[in-house]
Amino acid sequence: MADEPKKIIVDDDWKAEARREKERLVEETSHHEQLPQAGFIELLNLVVMQALGALGMLMAPGGKRIPAQPELAKYFIDLLQVIDDKTKGNLTADEKKLLDQALYDLRMRYVEIASGGAPMDAVGRGPAIPGI
Repeated sequence: MADEPKKIIVDDDWKAEARREKERLVEETSHHEQLPQAGFIELLNLVVMQALGALGMLMAPGGKRIPAQPELAKYFIDLLQVIDDKTKGNLTADEKKLLDQALYDLRMRYVEIASGGAPMDAVGRGPAIPGI
């Protein structure tokens, strides 16, 4: 008996459970949201959101305001200017209008922060920090 190879007995219930688990995992991973089509507007939104965060205009997941980082905000605003410079003559009217408006709004908010003022909320309705 010592020379006989050991037999591995696999329970059919275990196989069925493993198959169900695998199917469940495939189903869970297949229901993820689709990413939007990559495009110029999405690129602008990405940089603008970074600038807004650096200007202290966004909230962290816990509800606490992200502190302003003016130098980082200036960097993202400068990136938008580079995009503007490099795309001259190649944008649709809507893309150009959006880029110009984003640059203007972010620059005005940057000046407000850099001059010691309280950051306004994301739509410019007043101080971002209540009570200020």
